[in-house]
Amino acid sequence: MNRQLIEFIRDEYRTNDPVPLHSPSFRGNERQYILDCIDTTFVSSVGKYVDRFEKAIADYTGSKGCTATVTGTSALHIALKLSGVQPDDLVITQSVTFVATCNAINYCGAEPIFLDVSANTLGLSPNALRTWLDTYAEIDDQGRCIRKRDRRVIRACLPMHTFGHPCEITEILKITNEWQIALIEDAAESLGSLYQKRHTGTFGKAAAISFNGNKIITTGGGGAILSDSALAARAKHVTTTAKKAHPYEYVHDEIGFNYRLPNLNAALGCAQLELLESFIVNKRKLAARYESFFTNADLTFFSEPPNCRSNYWLNAVLCNDSEHQRELIKETNEHGIMTRPIWLPMHLTPMYRHCERGDLTVTEWLKDRVVNLPSSVVRKSIK
Repeated sequence: MNRQLIEFIRDEYRTNDPVPLHSPSFRGNERQYILDCIDTTFVSSVGKYVDRFEKAIADYTGSKGCTATVTGTSALHIALKLSGVQPDDLVITQSVTFVATCNAINYCGAEPIFLDVSANTLGLSPNALRTWLDTYAEIDDQGRCIRKRDRRVIRACLPMHTFGHPCEITEILKITNEWQIALIEDAAESLGSLYQKRHTGTFGKAAAISFNGNKIITTGGGGAILSDSALAARAKHVTTTAKKAHPYEYVHDEIGFNYRLPNLNAALGCAQLELLESFIVNKRKLAARYESFFTNADLTFFSEPPNCRSNYWLNAVLCNDSEHQRELIKETNEHGIMTRPIWLPMHLTPMYRHCERGDLTVTEWLKDRVVNLPSSVVRKSIK
């Protein structure tokens, strides 16, 4: 099966060269917009493309506000901070995630609590969330959700839409509303993904998107905060070093961050966004071909959850066990096909090993079985 898979992937990408896990595709106005940006000399955080990009992302996702940032991690950091996360707070998240999710929590001086994911979404399990809160949390006399044993405030919940597959976000929102917890979505990987016909990242108080070079569209490096208009205005101020508008004086009214997306990167993003829907169609066709290939195989293709449209940022298969997983990854990489295991769960990393965790049965099961397959836009399919 491994050799057949290698041949299938090479045939899809029509190459005998190494096949990356996910590379960008530049097929539109990228060069034109970047050269235009250079000609204006406005290549830093001020320029028409930043405003244009923010409006285009807001319009595409249906968000009332969008603030472009220099990275997806910085978007997560500010989304958490402006949602009220403070030092010594607790933030519920999933252990199956990229490290940036937890790092952003740490930047706020807060600490993650790791709960399990759902096997059918790879995102935070609503059942695990409700069970943990019912057992270990309560609402205090100030209306705050606190952990019973030490009275620390549980300020936010940060689920991720893993590999672009929407998690059960409406159920999570219902629970967080009941418990007075802010919901912030890690939508870094899910631009273009829909849950019940609504774009991921528009359910909670705020959300973060990534435009890193390996995402479905890229600005080279970059991110964005989705939010309402008021939070977007605050985010723009804080991410522009908290500088107040003035014709010539430098006036900063609070501690801010140099997190604004440069105009040069936004120019690339504007061109990429014009191609996004064609990329999604392309990637969904690739996912369908993968799914067909794995029919009756000893590997299980991970398909989008019900009532969702996934962007299939990264395609994934489930192996029988850890030995099967290691063999698949070893052989494909030896033949120039880049495959990868799922991230090491965060509760096993040295910097987050001390954090509280719930039952992580599904997380541990996935760790030994998930393999990501090459998922770049297939060039032969682009018209």
